Amino acid sequence: MSDKMLLLAAPRGYCAGVDRAVVTVERALETYGAPVYVRKQIVHNRHVVETLESRGAIFVDELDEVPDDALVVFSAHGVSPAVQEEARTRGLRTIDATCPLVTKVHHEARRFAQDGTRILLIGHAGHEEVEGTTGEAPEHITLVQTPQDVDALELDPDEPIAWLSQTTLSVEETAETVDRIRQVHPNLIDPPSDDICYATQNRQHAVKQMAPKCDLVIVVGSRNSSNTGRLVEVALESGAGAAHRVDNADEVDPAWLDEATTVGVTSGASVPEELVQGVLDLLQGRGWPPAVEETLIEESLSFALPPQLRTRRVKSHGEAPSRHHSPSAS
Repeated sequence: MSDKMLLLAAPRGYCAGVDRAVVTVERALETYGAPVYVRKQIVHNRHVVETLESRGAIFVDELDEVPDDALVVFSAHGVSPAVQEEARTRGLRTIDATCPLVTKVHHEARRFAQDGTRILLIGHAGHEEVEGTTGEAPEHITLVQTPQDVDALELDPDEPIAWLSQTTLSVEETAETVDRIRQVHPNLIDPPSDDICYATQNRQHAVKQMAPKCDLVIVVGSRNSSNTGRLVEVALESGAGAAHRVDNADEVDPAWLDEATTVGVTSGASVPEELVQGVLDLLQGRGWPPAVEETLIEESLSFALPPQLRTRRVKSHGEAPSRHHSPSAS
């Protein structure tokens, strides 16, 4: 099988926002003890959720499932002001693990709404991030899921209109929808900076670089992960012979490998590296050689933990112990 080749896309897996969110729950458990409640999945990955559950995290869909006086973490996808207000009203202790890049979109939505600007939000209905962003200015925001949805809108050419997007969409998908909106409304206002997150773009571009060489691309990630689903689509659009999503190595169908000579592997932004390694081990056990990493760019961005979980040193003589802030009662 010397003609076989195994390629590994880089960057892949955890982004800075996911890493921050997962560590937030881990640190909250260490600092305050179990149970720690988490509204929605902290990130869209089944393995991560199950691992945190085994350590004492309890995942709920809504705050009415959280007992009074409990500690609750808001997921990386963000929450609406209404959810934050509900937590404050009930006196719940909260820690916000929203990705800072999602928070940026929330700020943009509020700014446009304060200016009286109508906002077209490009995203997927029902996604937690879309629900959180829409909740910032529900009377000003209209969801647009596809370029075809634009044709059903009644856009006044004299009305100020801006667009924002869910951070985990494909770059091309968003650009196509924006182009269609601009055809109908030439004075469309762009956000002050790109809303598609750097990690989403980097992972998509890394797959584009790898896919034309591959008979098969395996994307590791959970079904409800938007950015994982986009990687499968990008691989196919970029020339891969086939592309499939798996949660882990157990879901790799041996039939996919029958006619493949070159296999590429990547993972969504909420996938721990151990799951990728499991797929590589499976392939190498079936005769594929060690993976060759195809690096597009090195990522170095990191985000600080929420303030309640940051350690700080007291300037005094000798070694000062670290101190933890108490979680806020929002």
